[in-house]
Amino acid sequence: MNQAQISQAHRNQTLAATVPARGILFIVSAPSGAGKTSLVKALLEQVAGLVLSVSCTTRTARVGEQDGVHYHFLDRAQFEREIAAGAFLEHAEVFGNHYGTRAADVNRSLASGQDVILEIDWQGARQVRTQFPEAIGLFVLPPSIAELERRLRGRGTDDAAIIARRMAQARDELTHYAEYSYLVVNDRFERALAALTAIITAERQRLAYQRPRLAALLDPLEA
Repeated sequence: MNQAQISQAHRNQTLAATVPARGILFIVSAPSGAGKTSLVKALLEQVAGLVLSVSCTTRTARVGEQDGVHYHFLDRAQFEREIAAGAFLEHAEVFGNHYGTRAADVNRSLASGQDVILEIDWQGARQVRTQFPEAIGLFVLPPSIAELERRLRGRGTDDAAIIARRMAQARDELTHYAEYSYLVVNDRFERALAALTAIITAERQRLAYQRPRLAALLDPLEA
C-alpha cells in the first residue's frame, strides 16, 4: 500500500468513526386485533438500537397516554397545516381521525444510525415506499379470522357495530399481505416475537447495512 492509499484508508476510517451509518426503516402492519402493538412494544424492549417513530393524530388522548410518547396530539387545523406544508411522510384518516408520520422525525433517527419502526397500515406503507423503496415490510397475521374476531370481542371496549366495522376493515387489510417482504403469524406471542427479532437481526447483516459500519475493516482490503 503506497502513501496515498494509506492516507485514503485513514480518512475512510476517520469518517466511519465520526459519521454513523444510516439506519434501516422497518414497516410493521396488521389488522386490528392481530397483536401488532404488543409485539412492537416487546420488540423495542428486546432489541437495542431500534426506535418507534411517534405518529401524529387528531384523536383525543386516552387515559395514560402522553403527548410526544404515545402520539403527538394535534388539533385538526394544525394537522391540516402540516399536510399542506408537506411535513408528513404518510398520513390517512381512520374512523374520523387523522394519523400521520412526520418525515423529519424519521429522517433524523435514520441519519443518527438508529433503526426505525413505523407501525402503520397498508395505505401508509404504500406512501412511505414512494420515498423509501428500500423499507422492509413486515405484516402480522392472526392465526385465523375467527380468532381475530374473538380477540376483538375479548377487549370489551367496542359494541357490536364497531366490531363489525373493524372486522370488515380487517378483511380488507389482510388482502394486502403480498405487499410486504415478511409474514409473521401471531398464534403464540413468544414465537411471533422471536420471528420478528430474527428478521431484524438478519436484515442488519445485509451487505448494504454492514458495509459502511465495517469501513475500517473492509477499506484496507480494497486498497
